[in-house]
Amino acid sequence: MDSSKHLAAQKLYLYLAALFITSLVVSNLIFQKFFYWYPFDWVIMGNKLFELSVGILPYPITFLVTDLISEIFGRKAANRVVVAGIFASFFSMGILLLAGIVPALPNSPIGDATFNKVFALSPIAVLASMMAYLFAQFIDIRIYHFWKNLTEGKHLWLRNNFSTFASQFIDTFTVVGLLCVFGVLPWDTFLGLLISGVVFKILVALIDTPLLYLSVNWIRSYYKLEINEEIKL
Repeated sequence: MDSSKHLAAQKLYLYLAALFITSLVVSNLIFQKFFYWYPFDWVIMGNKLFELSVGILPYPITFLVTDLISEIFGRKAANRVVVAGIFASFFSMGILLLAGIVPALPNSPIGDATFNKVFALSPIAVLASMMAYLFAQFIDIRIYHFWKNLTEGKHLWLRNNFSTFASQFIDTFTVVGLLCVFGVLPWDTFLGLLISGVVFKILVALIDTPLLYLSVNWIRSYYKLEINEEIKL
């Protein structure tokens, strides 16, 4: 690969990392609002499909991006992005906590009460989210490369969906479970929220599979990559 294409590959990795980190940080900022979407008239353990936090909307993008980075740049490059995402998340939480501590001016358009109502962060909720994220992302990358090695780089849909299904289940199970353990949510909502969250994430994973194929095929064509060949940064 010539120097100009190698530089372009580095920029692509940077843009993907930025997309990943932005999606992750935003999901942690907006998770307190909940929405509903009722495509089916189903009630599971007292919860209708789907009643979810809006924080779930950008979250699947993080798994799509790590799968794309894993496919093109390799496992180590994907792990580096995950670690950067952890740092960015905790840094943004620290800034929000500091912003909540400093007093607002009497004529401030947004007062302390409004700001804290929107951005006040439950330490337990943040801890649950970060632990789930850490487990799920590293497991997603590990499973993805297990199937990639097993299939010798073929059957992209298989490793994309298998890794995402498993990691999304772990993510949802960990978040909802920890929130129930610490008393933030009642235990009688555990199964309903778990199933609702997992089903929604699986639907999104199935939808993003064509996007992954288009992206991988375009990048392979541009950089003249063979099946199972990765770009070394």
